[in-house]
Amino acid sequence: MQPAVRVVAIIPALNEERTIGWVVQECLEHVDEVLVVDGGSRDQTCEVAQASGARLLRLGCRGKGLAERAGIREVDSGLLVFIDADGSHRPRDIPRLLQPILRGDADLVIGCRVTGGSDELDGQLDHLPRAIGCRLVQACVNLCLGVRLTDIQNGFRCIRAGVARSLQIRHPGFAFDQEMSIRCLRMGYRVVNVPSHEDRRLYGKSRLCLWRAGPGVLWNAATLLLGAMLTRRRRRAS
Repeated sequence: MQPAVRVVAIIPALNEERTIGWVVQECLEHVDEVLVVDGGSRDQTCEVAQASGARLLRLGCRGKGLAERAGIREVDSGLLVFIDADGSHRPRDIPRLLQPILRGDADLVIGCRVTGGSDELDGQLDHLPRAIGCRLVQACVNLCLGVRLTDIQNGFRCIRAGVARSLQIRHPGFAFDQEMSIRCLRMGYRVVNVPSHEDRRLYGKSRLCLWRAGPGVLWNAATLLLGAMLTRRRRRAS
């Protein structure tokens, strides 16, 4: 019988008091521990998270990447599940993310909105530029790294804790997930997609400002892919 593997869900949060309780409780149905990393909420997010059964880490500064990096430092081993605090990801899909790693077939598993569907990317005209950008980056990643993935940017994912710690991800913001995926591929880790539907937020509006974050995300992808291509060329030449 395969030994049990500890699973920790990491939830970066900022002013999500209306949704964090539901997300924490649903995650606890499928993981051993929930770690909420708060970026300085001014509402009752921290109190609701703790009351719902989560361990709380107060970061005190904003940035999704900073929060997820802090979460990685808190967990030495096992599996990490990253999930958003707004209710757009479905905690019931966590077992689906875990299975490829538990079978020994993957090191990073990403929920795919292309095969699973997305109420935001597919159903709202104002998200069309974001949807186009995601597909453009995905096509470049597949071409440059020789893979056939369908979604590397969805934040709903599962990764081995040791792999996450080895990546040394630097981006402090929304490009964190993208950087994790590309660095995994560059370092030879196995990355797979499984279908997972992305719902609309349960409450409020997304804090992702496309016009502010978009250029940085594209630049981050370009520099990472350029580095990957140069590395591959050097390996072929040697």
